[in-house]
Amino acid sequence: MLAVGQEKLGIEDENLIRAMDPFGGGLDGHGETCGIVIGGLAAIGLRFGRSKPGQEADIRMRKCSRLFVRRFRDEVADGKILCRDITGVDWRDPVQVKSFREGGGRDACQALIGKTAKILGEILERSCPET
Repeated sequence: MLAVGQEKLGIEDENLIRAMDPFGGGLDGHGETCGIVIGGLAAIGLRFGRSKPGQEADIRMRKCSRLFVRRFRDEVADGKILCRDITGVDWRDPVQVKSFREGGGRDACQALIGKTAKILGEILERSCPET
């Protein structure tokens, strides 16, 4: 998702993508917050986040972040935000993980990425409309 954000913002940095890699599977396979959400929030941070510690936060970052999370839950993930709830997989169980991967689970995640990319693009392009 961060790659989508980088593209929208005209940024190309593979190190940012590399840094996001451990967040897949809900924080490196722990089933926690969906990596799609984390990547989207990182993209919003690239646009509106503080560039230096102690700097005052841009209110648009909070508004855009809240809007993004709300729209992800409402429009993409049936009110969910945790990877384990979205996928129905206990990521600590190798049998479930294997079944997910072999059963087309990655394709399902790709579909979620596509829907979420549209939302993220709208938010970044409009500089976060009033929420």
